[in-house]
Parts: sequence; structure tokens; C-alpha cells
Amino acid sequence: MNVFDQMMSRYEILSENDKRNAIHEVMQEITLAGLYRSGFFDKAAFYGGTCLRIFHSMQRFSEDLNFSLVANVDLFNLEDYFPAIIAEFKAMGRDVAITKKVKNISGNVESAFMKENTEIYDLAFQTEQTIKIKIEVDTNPPLEFHTEQKLLLQPFSFMTRCFILPDMFAGKMHALLFRNWKTRVKGRDWYDFEWYVRNQVPLDFNHLQVRARQFNGIDMSKEEFIYKLKTRLSSTDIELVKRDVAPFVKDETMLEIWYNDYFIQLAGMLKFL
Repeated sequence: MNVFDQMMSRYEILSENDKRNAIHEVMQEITLAGLYRSGFFDKAAFYGGTCLRIFHSMQRFSEDLNFSLVANVDLFNLEDYFPAIIAEFKAMGRDVAITKKVKNISGNVESAFMKENTEIYDLAFQTEQTIKIKIEVDTNPPLEFHTEQKLLLQPFSFMTRCFILPDMFAGKMHALLFRNWKTRVKGRDWYDFEWYVRNQVPLDFNHLQVRARQFNGIDMSKEEFIYKLKTRLSSTDIELVKRDVAPFVKDETMLEIWYNDYFIQLAGMLKFL
């Protein structure tokens, strides 16, 4: 059994959706390994839902790899790190292609989340183009966040530089408040919000303010933030929220308690750093 198959054997696969989620996660871990070998984490840090899944055992799968530079630099080219990623997959007996994703800031996604200084690429198996992950790097990031080194044991032992949880929480709250998906609600934001509150992670409100200033040009007090959050939680179609996240969780019964009032009560349990 090769290393790729060993990594796949960790998962209980009972459906095609289970298999797809498992392949995504193995691809993500191999990509992180390639980035580590290339020295990428000297300049950048990992955050987002996939980071929560891989390093903090969150029980939902995630598709994307989100990174932020840890400082503003004049020259950064994500493509410089692609040979190491491709070589890592090649060592597993897999060929991958990495292609630049054309950003459509006039579509349904709020333009603040698709700014010009965000590099986005798709990584896919050359033999299975439908299995792909998105790699996104913010090259002009909102700063004033903190990082830590997290250990991953497969495909080999290595460290990944990650945002600390309170700063990831701030990024998630910014997304939940300001992401504009119209009818395509991103229920995974709601799942992550619930996870942070349940795990008593405090919110780094300072970093949330930095993000709101840079992306949206606004300043918020904590009271204004809570008001905006409860307004979003009470006014969103909860069925659309559940429909989005359902393919990424093993046990859909956990979504039965998901009503607008449930999330409003969670908002009342928020703790600040």
C-alpha cells in the first residue's frame, strides 16, 4: 500500500460523497507538505475551515486551502511554490495540474472577498478533473494576527504555521457578517461559528476590526458587531444554511437544532479576547 492509499485508509467510506471528501482532505495534506518543503510557511500562515478540520478536529469537511502572508512584501509569487507541490504528489504516484483561477468580482460574491491582491489557483488530479481544491493566498492581508506551529504526521511529520484560534474566529465572523451570497448562503460559516462558541474560543475583536476597516471601510464597536451579527442570524433562510453544509458533515441529525433562534442564543454566548 502506497502512502496515498494509507492516508485514504484512515476514513470510513460508505458513500461516494464520503470518498470525495476523503480525497479532498488527503490532497490538502499533501499540498501542505509540499508547501512546507518549499519554505512557504516562512512567509505565510494557514487559516479557515480546512485548518480547523485538519488541526483542530472539526467534524466537517472543507474544500479550500486559505493562506495569508504574515507581512506585507513587495514581491511574492505563489507559482514559485508549485514545483514542490507537484513533486510531493508525484512521490505519491499522482499527477496534478495547477491552474490560475479567473476572479469574477462582478458575480454573486461580494467584491471585498475577491480583491485584486488575492491569488487563487485550482489544483486537480490530471485524471480526475472533478476532484480539485482551491488554493487562495491573501498577498495584502489585514494584519495584527498571531500564529502558531501545528504538527501534521502525514504524509510525513512536518510543521504548518497557522493562525491562532481567536484570530481565525475573527476571520470567520467577518465572513459571516459581510459575505454576500444572495440565495447561495454559505452554511459552512454558520457551522464554524457554532464550533467556535461550543469550544469556548474567544474572539479577537481587534483583528475583526482590522479586517472590517481594510475590507469594508468601517469601524464597529462590540455592541454594533453584536447587533449586526444577530440581524444576520435572524434574517437568513435557515433551510438554505442547512442545505449548503449538509454534504460536508457525516451526521446530518446534528443540524436538527439549527433554527434562527438557536444561532441568536449562540451569539449571546460569545466571549471576547
